[in-house]
Amino acid sequence: METVLKQVDLYTDGACEGNPGPGGYGIILKWEGHESELSGGYRYTTNNRMEIMPTILGLRALRRRCAVTIYTDSQYVVNCMEEGWVRKWQANGWIRNNKERALNVDLWEQVLELCEQHKVKFIWIRGHVGHPENDCCDLLSRLALVKRNLPPDTVYETEHPYKPHKQGIRIPTMVKVHS
Repeated sequence: METVLKQVDLYTDGACEGNPGPGGYGIILKWEGHESELSGGYRYTTNNRMEIMPTILGLRALRRRCAVTIYTDSQYVVNCMEEGWVRKWQANGWIRNNKERALNVDLWEQVLELCEQHKVKFIWIRGHVGHPENDCCDLLSRLALVKRNLPPDTVYETEHPYKPHKQGIRIPTMVKVHS
């Protein structure tokens, strides 16, 4: 008989200024009346990588096995996990349907490993429509990507050499995220 797991709600979002370009992610963890926010970014990465990264870091932040509901506005992340695409790619040696190599394998391997440690469900939420936690994660991710001296996304940059972002980065406008 499995013990009752602590329920954790994990809200995530990622952003990239240019694609590729500077990227950021935002995370909100909610459990038993508590809340924690995390964010960070990379100097040169892709939007999809920034949508996957907060799932990894949010799950890593948990100290014991939990029942986790992950809310994200990324259909890419939800479909890859809930439709079983990532497991199929893994079973095929990380080859997708048309003999194309799956992208972001380094991140998907971590997601799969972490999902084995927790009971995880992914739920898609529409972004940019006034969902308080999604709006907050969006703001956290956009604020993170404009920070100075962001670290490299070393796996991405190994295959895609760093190119400094030439466009001016838009500073995020403040939005009301909590009522």
